[in-house]
Amino acid sequence: MRHQITGFSNPTIKRLRSLREKKHRKREGLFLAEGLRILTEALDSGRTPKILVVVEGTELHPLAQKIEQATVAAGGDVIETSEAIIAKLSGKSNPQSIIGIYPDHPVPLDELDRSAANIWLVAQALRDPGNLGTILRTGDAVGAGGLILIDDCVDPYSVEAVRASMGAIFTQTVSQARWPEFLSWLRSGPGELVGTSLNTDKDYQAVRYRAPTFLLIGNEAQGLPEEYEADCDTLVKMPMMGKADSLNAAVAASVMAYEVLNQNRQR
Repeated sequence: MRHQITGFSNPTIKRLRSLREKKHRKREGLFLAEGLRILTEALDSGRTPKILVVVEGTELHPLAQKIEQATVAAGGDVIETSEAIIAKLSGKSNPQSIIGIYPDHPVPLDELDRSAANIWLVAQALRDPGNLGTILRTGDAVGAGGLILIDDCVDPYSVEAVRASMGAIFTQTVSQARWPEFLSWLRSGPGELVGTSLNTDKDYQAVRYRAPTFLLIGNEAQGLPEEYEADCDTLVKMPMMGKADSLNAAVAASVMAYEVLNQNRQR
């Protein structure tokens, strides 16, 4: 059954709008996802929203109807409201007609199954939500086990990161850790840690990667700290034929991930 809300000052609308801020997301354990494509990815991954918000007075797409039915069946709430209120929730002047509110789902490091995939993505001090979302999308594309965020990274459940992931936030495992914790966990089992760096002569295609491969991408501006590079099993770099000295972090992650994937396919 739908509940209609028409006022901007409604407490529920205020609460949902507050999820655009990290402190409120962490307090509530919830995040906001928008658009039919992303919500369909969530449903296909077995995730239903706790709250579904739809535009009043419009006939829902069949896929949106399916999401609404699943939400109700799972005991979630469905809110019907104006396009103007949905625009406030999404922060966009041309919002999608459907928004889902989901529980966040970070996985503790010691619960990760490293044998679940040959490729894992690791990002250190990543700052840009677009890069984080794109790396999640790459992970989904190459069949990675997930993304491990090291140190202080941008929130993977921010509206911008979720949007950039195009639904991969629901298909990829996300874990967060400080560097010493991650390194201790990594060394407790199989796994090769490969860092991307300018401080090496090893071409990224000249190295034979061992599974599971943990691909470490550094901060967009500073790259990896020297002590982190020293902890890697291998450092590699990609050739730069022009004047640029490095690739965008998300692009570098994609190039590396597909090189490892291609080597695995050849084997």
